[in-house]
Amino acid sequence: MLVGRLTPICSLSFCIARLFRVSPSRSAVFLRNSMPQRSIQSYFSTRSDETLQHASTSPSSKQRKKRRVLSESDYSLENSQSSSKMGSPSKSESSNSDCHREILKETSNQACTDKAVVEGKSMSSDRQSQIDRIEKHSLVKLKNSPPLKKRRDVSTTKIESTTVLKESPKLELSASNASKNDFDPSKESFDPVKDACWRLNEPVPYIAFAKTLECIEGTSSRLKIIEVLSNFYRSVGVLSSKELPICIYMSINRLGPSYEGLELGIGESLLIKALTLTTGASNIRIKSELNRLGDLGAVAEAIKSRQQTMFKPKPLTLQQVFERLKKVALMVGNASQTKKVKLIQSLLVACRECEAKYLIRSLQGKLRIGLAEQSVLVALGQAVALTPFHSVQALLADGQPLTANVLNTSLRARSGAEAWKTYCEVVVGHVKQAYAQCPNYEKIVHSLLEDGPDDVHKRCCIIPGIPIRPMLAHPTHGVTEVFKRFDQADFTCEYKYDGERAQVHLLLDGSVRIYSRNQEDTTSKYPDIVNSLVDSVLKNTKLTDEACKLLSSIDITAHEENSALTTFILDSEAVAWDVDAAQILPFQVLSTRKRKDVQEEDVKVRVCIYAFDLLYLNGVSLTEQPFRKRRELLRLVFPTLPGKFMLATSLDSSDTDEIARFMDESIKGNCEGLMLKTLDRGATYEIAKRSRNWLKLKKDYLEGVGDTLDLVVIGGFHGTGKRTGRYGGFLLACYSPDDEEYQTICKVGTGLKDEDLAKLSDFFKDHIIPSAKTYYQYTKNLQPDHWFEPVQVWEVKAADISISPAHKAAAGMADPEKGLSLRFPRFLRVREDKKPEEATTAAQVYEMYRDQEQIKNADKLDEANEEGFY
Repeated sequence: MLVGRLTPICSLSFCIARLFRVSPSRSAVFLRNSMPQRSIQSYFSTRSDETLQHASTSPSSKQRKKRRVLSESDYSLENSQSSSKMGSPSKSESSNSDCHREILKETSNQACTDKAVVEGKSMSSDRQSQIDRIEKHSLVKLKNSPPLKKRRDVSTTKIESTTVLKESPKLELSASNASKNDFDPSKESFDPVKDACWRLNEPVPYIAFAKTLECIEGTSSRLKIIEVLSNFYRSVGVLSSKELPICIYMSINRLGPSYEGLELGIGESLLIKALTLTTGASNIRIKSELNRLGDLGAVAEAIKSRQQTMFKPKPLTLQQVFERLKKVALMVGNASQTKKVKLIQSLLVACRECEAKYLIRSLQGKLRIGLAEQSVLVALGQAVALTPFHSVQALLADGQPLTANVLNTSLRARSGAEAWKTYCEVVVGHVKQAYAQCPNYEKIVHSLLEDGPDDVHKRCCIIPGIPIRPMLAHPTHGVTEVFKRFDQADFTCEYKYDGERAQVHLLLDGSVRIYSRNQEDTTSKYPDIVNSLVDSVLKNTKLTDEACKLLSSIDITAHEENSALTTFILDSEAVAWDVDAAQILPFQVLSTRKRKDVQEEDVKVRVCIYAFDLLYLNGVSLTEQPFRKRRELLRLVFPTLPGKFMLATSLDSSDTDEIARFMDESIKGNCEGLMLKTLDRGATYEIAKRSRNWLKLKKDYLEGVGDTLDLVVIGGFHGTGKRTGRYGGFLLACYSPDDEEYQTICKVGTGLKDEDLAKLSDFFKDHIIPSAKTYYQYTKNLQPDHWFEPVQVWEVKAADISISPAHKAAAGMADPEKGLSLRFPRFLRVREDKKPEEATTAAQVYEMYRDQEQIKNADKLDEANEEGFY
């Protein structure tokens, strides 16, 4: 019976022997070593006797077809030198005949060896005859096969392919000099064509992307990171321009624009399962390696590098990986987990070298290579400045050879270093502005490919349906500081509402979309708002004559007689509303509302929209207009609907007492304080920026630090006393986008009620990890009892910020070796509307530290001492 199970494997070893010109005994050893042990055991343990008996009979038509293919494939392995000789057999042919005789001899011996495996066990005559027929059939096929030829030299193939490409009449573009796995975008004199590992119009190999990430991870220099990424984008822009948006999204670990809501973040357990099925490594071994290396991507790379495969699958392409990652992200339902594992497994099987590491990290949603999106935008700008993609595409379309300035750095030599630097900065500025106004890389890349970088920021402008990042305000400590900052400029005061930012869009088709501050589509969260706007506010709304005149004075293309309201973008705040008392409710009430797929009939927490800015109206962008004009249009166009759609309460005054009274009124109205905004000077809407033309004055501005901080929970400490059995304190961290790491800043226990502790303890038990992430920056003297995944953001208030050796926040900024920490931190609330990457940054923490009065006074004293020294 055992012989029957071995027979198919023995037959396979004969085929391998013929294909690679080795003895069957050696091929059997190779086959045994290349197959995971688990697979061999499962093969012998799961096959039934009936199946084995069927397998040991004469081969099926499918098997015969495979053998014919193997036999016929030998004809294709002809030597290029002997192909023109039609006379007597060559020297290589005679040596091959000797090789055949040796194989036949060894095959016969191997058959005897295979029979001897059944040590002492008798076989029936039928079973013995079946084995003899199998062996005879294999030997006959082998004996009648045509003589083996030498493999064609690899270098000859490369030369021939290069020659073909050079002789092509359509364009003069030489083939890649690099091999399929050899790609180094960190080279000093990088050529986007010759140094690429793929050719014109070929798909971008995933190995090229992985090698780029490896180079980026291997350096801490931001300039070098940008250079490496820029070189990769140059190659893609010249050779495979249609895939450039995919390359950019993969670089920032996204599957599309933020507002489309496609996210990965596959759980660790699912990835470990896929790794186990792919490599045959046990779950225990993978977890042990994970504890040692601290990175599941590194574990995947290490295990895959030690794994032998008999047949190499086709190399992965970047587009193929991107599309499968999208499929994984879109999978839902009961069987989705199993389907996800299979898709991930199909990718892992084909991974080579460092591909497995970055594939796993992409699936986790964290590349962790120190690449911020701002660096990606700079790299894209530099790439299109150095290698103008639109010129490349125009030349290729006309079938003309590519000029030197398209492929190398001659632009720098021709224009001079300073001229090049200036031009590059201008292009990068245009690309950044284009993305701020239209955060969609497909549209931006299309514009760059069609018309180049000049005026790309004018072509890719703000448009309904694509949310922009909102303008943010700087904190301030009091009214006196407001007057000092604005320096006699006209300004207005508005209530600062305690809710969630809501960017409301009216599209040309009449539909309404609502987006959060992080560009998430939250339309399904607010069906009551959408219906109120459509049915009550927008149904009969028309532009007044005054509004039409004002709009046409801003843009002459806006016709004065067109009074219909067709499109707009509003900036507003959504707050919880008490219908009976007709007043605003605290933010905690709003946070209890369901986040997605809310049915209006099920709504228990009513919401009111408070609009405070108008960014777009009837095809005209208003972001470059002063706030006075934007506010006037807002008031002229939009009617109010009490309890559903309101305009922000405001006061235009420079009187200190009036502002103080207005502040008290806002607090009594359940608001956080005041927003103070310039009306004319520097009063444009600064997209995605924290501007000093907007200041926030909160009710607790006299209590130490003028603003709260949004921090990420990364660890928990066991409670004592009445907090025994749950967490009594938590380790919090700020975020550094440049380094893509979390830096500890404080330990928090104050402000948490017993019910909060119970709820939070249960929540974080599901997010415990065995050790700190490699991207956690902390000191060894302050380690929690449990480390957590970075999944939740807390709003925290503190008395002040001080230099501390115990924490790593903004380390090296205020002190060469020490970090910053919060004194007397107090928990305020969970920020459900913020992702961990949107937490307070290390740079913001340092700025808040510098804004403290005691630090300013100390700086003034140091300056006075320095002046007195001389």
